[in-house]
Amino acid sequence: MEQTEIRAVIKYFFIKGLSSKDIKSELDNTLGDSSPSYTTIKTWVADFKRGRKSTEDAPRSGRPKTATCKEIVEKVHKIVLNDRRSKLVEIAEAVGISTERVHYILTEVLDMRKLSARWVPRLLTPEQKLIRKMISEECLARLQHNPVDFLRRFITVDETWIHHYSPETKQQSKQWTAKGEPVPKKAKTLRSAGKVSIGMLRKNALARPETFQFILVDAIAMNLNFAVFIAENQLVFLVTQ
Repeated sequence: MEQTEIRAVIKYFFIKGLSSKDIKSELDNTLGDSSPSYTTIKTWVADFKRGRKSTEDAPRSGRPKTATCKEIVEKVHKIVLNDRRSKLVEIAEAVGISTERVHYILTEVLDMRKLSARWVPRLLTPEQKLIRKMISEECLARLQHNPVDFLRRFITVDETWIHHYSPETKQQSKQWTAKGEPVPKKAKTLRSAGKVSIGMLRKNALARPETFQFILVDAIAMNLNFAVFIAENQLVFLVTQ
């Protein structure tokens, strides 16, 4: 028997004046193992006493199964594409569904995962990459033309900005990424209000006065505070801004 039919029988016995125990006994004799539990019978009898007429299930609270319909999926996808760092709670509030359904849509329907950004030394612009390529090609040409003279005159130098705060954590950098998309990247250093520039040259570069002069002229021209000192076999200069 269907559940609604069993409830109709319970209602019939209730109208006849039978108690919950008597109804349970009648149903056990007729349905055997298919008979509902005493607790279920008692609950329905109590509902009928309060005036309930229908034997159908009452409307349930919660989101309908249509939460994964095409329209909802497209809305979720659009939000994530606009902001890859969107949180489940934010998406759920914007679309009007539960966070569980949002997670299901993202991971099962759209096949997306939230991955941490991969550390890279720097994020270079296309122009910066082109300049580095041109310099590398020029250095390679000079090396091939006269290796001895090139190595004698070549100066190793590098600089970096050290920022006054810690960069964001892996958790903070997580982004929603579709299957097949590259892992997101972020630079180890980001812009901040306060920073220090550290540069280093080989000590033998001091044999050429113009090298050291260029450093001081650039620092003075930019109205920066700077300090220069020699550490082991290197010339180290600090510039604060």
